[in-house]
Amino acid sequence: MTDQRELLSRQHALADFGEFVLDSDDLQAVLTEACRIVAGALQTDYAKILEIEDGEGSVLVRAGVGWHPGIVGHQRIPLGVRSSEAFAIEQCEPVVTQDLATEERFDFPSFMTDHGVVALVNVPILLPGRKAFGLLQVDSRVPRAFEEDDIQFLRTYAMVLGPVIDRLNKLRDLARTTERFRLIVEHAQDYAIVLTDAEDRIVDWLPGAEAVFGWSKEEVLGQSAAIMFTAEDRAAGLPEREIATARREGKVADVRWHVRKDGSRVFIEGQATAMRHPDGSFAGFMKIGQDVTRRVHGDEALRNSETRLRLAVETAQLGTWDWDMATDTIEWSDVHYTLSGYDVGEVVPSYAAWSSRLHPDDRAATEHALAQARDRREVFVAEFRNRHPDGTILWCSARGQFFYDEDGRPIRMIGAMRDVTERREWEERQQVLIHELQHRTRNLMGVVRSTASRTMAASADLAEFEARFVHRIDALARVQGLLSRLGSNDRIAFDKLLTSELSAVFGEAERVTFEGPPGIRLRSSVVQMLAMALHELATNAVKYGALRDPQGSLHVTWQLEPDGPGNMPWLHVDWRERGVSIADPNGAPRGTGQGRELIERALPYQLGAKTRFRLEPDGLHCTMSIPVSASIAVEEDDLPDPRSGL
Repeated sequence: MTDQRELLSRQHALADFGEFVLDSDDLQAVLTEACRIVAGALQTDYAKILEIEDGEGSVLVRAGVGWHPGIVGHQRIPLGVRSSEAFAIEQCEPVVTQDLATEERFDFPSFMTDHGVVALVNVPILLPGRKAFGLLQVDSRVPRAFEEDDIQFLRTYAMVLGPVIDRLNKLRDLARTTERFRLIVEHAQDYAIVLTDAEDRIVDWLPGAEAVFGWSKEEVLGQSAAIMFTAEDRAAGLPEREIATARREGKVADVRWHVRKDGSRVFIEGQATAMRHPDGSFAGFMKIGQDVTRRVHGDEALRNSETRLRLAVETAQLGTWDWDMATDTIEWSDVHYTLSGYDVGEVVPSYAAWSSRLHPDDRAATEHALAQARDRREVFVAEFRNRHPDGTILWCSARGQFFYDEDGRPIRMIGAMRDVTERREWEERQQVLIHELQHRTRNLMGVVRSTASRTMAASADLAEFEARFVHRIDALARVQGLLSRLGSNDRIAFDKLLTSELSAVFGEAERVTFEGPPGIRLRSSVVQMLAMALHELATNAVKYGALRDPQGSLHVTWQLEPDGPGNMPWLHVDWRERGVSIADPNGAPRGTGQGRELIERALPYQLGAKTRFRLEPDGLHCTMSIPVSASIAVEEDDLPDPRSGL
């Protein structure tokens, strides 16, 4: 049994704790001091306070003395079926274990046995209303039978702790609420918050009011709140009517222009609310208003902008739509009807009316793009074809934006589309031209590569290669010049190609004669190789053949066989040189190397031509038969007369 001196010591402990609580608002410090005092009063090795964790099924070692680092504030004890802590909380009574080694009712956490705990007592800590906060737990490292006086002391101590914890928690919550309110008030610079008394005189002027109206708190305290009203509103008695309505109905809207300290105007959107004391007596008014001046000016500017936009849309021939998804109603502009293939007012605008005019090949992709833009909150962008009842196909480019409510549901969509048929047709023509250019470029590169290779093989040195290669590249350049001046459906005529090549190589018309029909059109794929062959023949004739010797002559004839091999038109060319010796004094033929290889091997391989190259006693005789374009019609006025020489 506890002696008188020990009882007195415990009373002093309670008094010391009470004095500490009066000087401290720090809950953690209070709980730690409580553990220190109770451990000293009961002369135990350890003491701790366990706090119930909501929804976790455990208690946290919230405070304690004597424990190793890492226990207080971190260690948790599960509230299982064999937990002495759970049993004490459930019974709301102290639970004593005199010796853990012989205790059969409960299991104990390993950290307690690691600390050498042998005996303990759990005392519930109850907040006002008998709500359990947790446990006061005292631990001993020797077996101990906690006596009734010990238990009663701990119960008394726990009863003191409960209200203290409740008060400090409320102070903490109040401090947090006060701090949040302070932060809101100080940072809500767009909101004017003003408190007035029963006579509507200003008694509090929060920072937002100073930011909105310009007056400092010292300048307005005690003045009538009517100073914020415009002169015309004061003359009309609006301030008095406003507070009378608020007093009668509890609150009144305050949405109008007000004045600032500097005389400028500010549009306030808010309300005045009557305030009453707990006993129901009238206390005054609280006025809260937001500065929406920019929005009001923006609304006015928007109205003016909408007028200008309407004129711009009509001028640009944009088909606009405004889809109210909540009511599933749509508004179309007149141009929208036209682009969709309807007469204005012919149908009630609807999603079905629009989608039914989409080209079948475009419908799925367009509707998918629309759904994707809606679900991903992206801008709707699409190009599609509209098929009109008369068979007209119109390309349209559309762009739209969805709008959503606070729950993220789409409620509106606005957009516009325009006719881009002409642009799409130009793009298609451009693609054709690009493909043709790529094809011609590949062919040209192949010819250049082949020309370089053959010229190199036939040249004795670099100087000879350069001379020959430059002449042949010039021939290609002349062909490219002819091709570049053609339209997409034009073709180069054979006689124009022939006269162009001979004009570049040889300029004496009286020694050259032509005979054949004008205007035979050549495929682009044929022109380059045939031009190179003609260039080789002409160059060879100038350097070694009929156009070198004064007595020599050249006669070129051609004819078209409309139904040639393979049921295609074939061009037959006969190149005949006369009046020239074809051998040098040593008997070797002159000028028959690369040109002959081109005619006898390259033309048949690349063009499917049939060629013959013979060196006769008085000059070269070459024949070429080449498949040509099935369309041979050209304007003869655009071509030189092939029988008139060069």
